[in-house]
Amino acid sequence: MKALRNLLDKLHPHFAKGGKLEKLYPLFEAADSFAYTPGEVTDGAPHVRDAIDLKRVMITVVIALIPCFFMAMWNTGFQANSVLQASGGSVEGWRGALLALLGFSADPNSFVDNLLLGAAWFVPIYLVTNIVGGLWEALFSIVRGHEINEGFLVTGSLFPLICPPTLPLWQVALGISFGVVVGKEIFGGTGKNFLNPALTGRAFLFFAYPAQLSGGNSVWIAADGASGATALGRAAEGGVQAVAGMYSWFDAFVGTIPGSMGETSTLACLFGATILVLTGIGSWRIMLSCLLGALSLSALFLLVDSSTNPMFALGPHWHLVLGGFAFGLVFMTTDPVSGAMTEEGQWLYGLLIGAMCILIRVVNPAYPEGIMLAILFGNVFAPLIDQLVLKYHIKRRLRHVEG
Repeated sequence: MKALRNLLDKLHPHFAKGGKLEKLYPLFEAADSFAYTPGEVTDGAPHVRDAIDLKRVMITVVIALIPCFFMAMWNTGFQANSVLQASGGSVEGWRGALLALLGFSADPNSFVDNLLLGAAWFVPIYLVTNIVGGLWEALFSIVRGHEINEGFLVTGSLFPLICPPTLPLWQVALGISFGVVVGKEIFGGTGKNFLNPALTGRAFLFFAYPAQLSGGNSVWIAADGASGATALGRAAEGGVQAVAGMYSWFDAFVGTIPGSMGETSTLACLFGATILVLTGIGSWRIMLSCLLGALSLSALFLLVDSSTNPMFALGPHWHLVLGGFAFGLVFMTTDPVSGAMTEEGQWLYGLLIGAMCILIRVVNPAYPEGIMLAILFGNVFAPLIDQLVLKYHIKRRLRHVEG
């Protein structure tokens, strides 16, 4: 490591101001700060001493996502292998040739086979996301002449997890490009975006290419000729009986059901939530209030019931483990940039998202998954919520002063 440090120090003058490669300083700084803690300090008052910085915050979130990465690969492989074994099919194309070299046998009972097949679908999406998104980040940093922010570490990890396994790679590149450029960079970059970039990219793909995101049941299982609707899709068509007839509540909790690769496991999300709350990175107020908002409204719909809409009969305990609710609650609502920042505002922000998610799911059964639009809706209202909270506190203090 000392040799690497010496090499970077030797190259620094070429990238510093006045050097031949001055324009490429953001790329050099990104490589330097990736390997080592930045040596720069704030050059103006006030100074705040704190052990945390943006790099550590983002790395902590990525660590919290590790269980979801594991489930993304294992469950994607498990779903596909289950279909391949039942149909006697095989993996086609370059994936099949690569897996054959590794001794792949399409056995859903094999931990290794499931992980290998899942990785063959997940890793390309992950690489395309980070390469394309990273290039956009570098381009805007070079043009603006500032450092490459570590914020993309999280966006580049979240986006692949909220994609179906069969999403074409060119659409992956298009989606992350829209999320980074339109959702973040045109507003000034990390810290200035009012929308979650990963969700912005997925929302764009959802409305631009609905067939690849939700239109056909085959998009959720990475096997030729496979068809398997998500549990929420089944609930929208046949109610809770249609879901319970295919999967148990425990299956949904663990995540052994079709869906976007990293969203299916509530258990994996709970591990992530524990890390984020204990480290103080994620707001427990937002998580708890979002949970309460979803539980309250789903319980109300259950009491009201409906003879024409089977989603009314889907109980609160099912809503919590189906779709991307748990994933969105833990990793998306708690985004410190696009979410509410005041303590009272975080309670209102979380309640709004939780209730809106259930409202979209139940009242609009044509779109059974509601957490994505609910969070983006909450992002839009977060600044207003914080402003109202601040105005309330200012008026309250003025009353005390005048009194």
